[in-house]
Amino acid sequence: MQTDPALSRLLVLRSAAIAVQFIAVMVVYFLFEHQIALLPLLSVILIEAIFQLLSIFAYRKVTKAKPSAVLMQLTADLLFLTILLSLSGGATNAFVSLLLLPIMIAAVSVNAKGLAYTAVLAIAAYSFLLIKMPEHTMHQMQMTHHFIGMWINFVISAIVIAFVIGTLNSTLRAREATIAKAREQQLRHEQLLTLDGAAAQVTHQLATPLANLQLLFEELQEQQADDPIVQEMAKPLAQCKQQLEHFRALSNALRTGETQKVISAQTLQHTIEDAMTLHFPEQSLQWLNDAPQCSILSDAMLLPAILNLLQNAVLANKKNQQNTIEAHWQIDNQQLSLSLRDFGQGFSEQQMSALGGQLMPSKSGMGMAVLLSNVTLERLDGSLTLCNHQQQGAIATVSLKIV
Repeated sequence: MQTDPALSRLLVLRSAAIAVQFIAVMVVYFLFEHQIALLPLLSVILIEAIFQLLSIFAYRKVTKAKPSAVLMQLTADLLFLTILLSLSGGATNAFVSLLLLPIMIAAVSVNAKGLAYTAVLAIAAYSFLLIKMPEHTMHQMQMTHHFIGMWINFVISAIVIAFVIGTLNSTLRAREATIAKAREQQLRHEQLLTLDGAAAQVTHQLATPLANLQLLFEELQEQQADDPIVQEMAKPLAQCKQQLEHFRALSNALRTGETQKVISAQTLQHTIEDAMTLHFPEQSLQWLNDAPQCSILSDAMLLPAILNLLQNAVLANKKNQQNTIEAHWQIDNQQLSLSLRDFGQGFSEQQMSALGGQLMPSKSGMGMAVLLSNVTLERLDGSLTLCNHQQQGAIATVSLKIV
């Protein structure tokens, strides 16, 4: 069975419990010759076995069971166990403490509300068994105070077990989540270091050929100044030169530690407009509102991070024959958000689950740019959120802390 682990363990334990219950009833009745209700007990065990088979059939392919499903199974276990105990001595049965087992299982399988529900149900089951005991039995045996003490002991045990195991389970889950997050961050940092080393090496190797191309271009300008092909070469060479200068400036800032500064939202908007006009003149960036009066933390990588998102938006627009990108500012709880919406085909489910967290092999190149943008924003105490627009396209929301 490819069943949810928590539900699978519960079904295995119930199978073993049914076998033990059947053997115990037969041994007590035939070997110890105790007067027990054999037929009713066997009928309850048979119904429990049928319920077990139906549960196995129903959840045989459920890889992620809902908490309500686990609670339903635990409720059934408490119900069957309570009926069996009531038919074999009630609260005087030596195995009445087995009512604590569903609480232990719930402590490691469900949330706090489900655990509280199971504990209350088990206490109610024990209370029912105690109340249903004949009064003459308690008076004849002079065990009234003893059974009441056992009930109090059961309640205390149930509360302690639920609290201790539930707290330990929550702590372990939080620790596992922290370890998983740290492992993911370490893997991402290793990827970024690899990309950083490769980028530095490629940039260094391209510096000399670009300088030679610049010299050849200047000679061509002197010889064939009116040639349209020579004129078109000016813009890409200028962009390459600008990117190399930006990379050198960034490397120098990283060495000196002067990487972060405070800028206004208006300054960031003007910078984005200039960069958009320079790199994507064929696209129209429409601001739905003006930049608010506030300041944010920035560094040399903030603009490239936003440009990466704009580049992905431009690529999505081109695939859908669109040329408009909408930008919207919003302030919420000391967070400045910039939403960038394209009019492409939106993200697929696979892209939504992986973009920004890992490198994605893609023909369109999407994945690396969003990963780098996400890391840059996290370093500035910000975040990146990706979603699809209800009507058309995708939205990339950059959130930055207001300082």
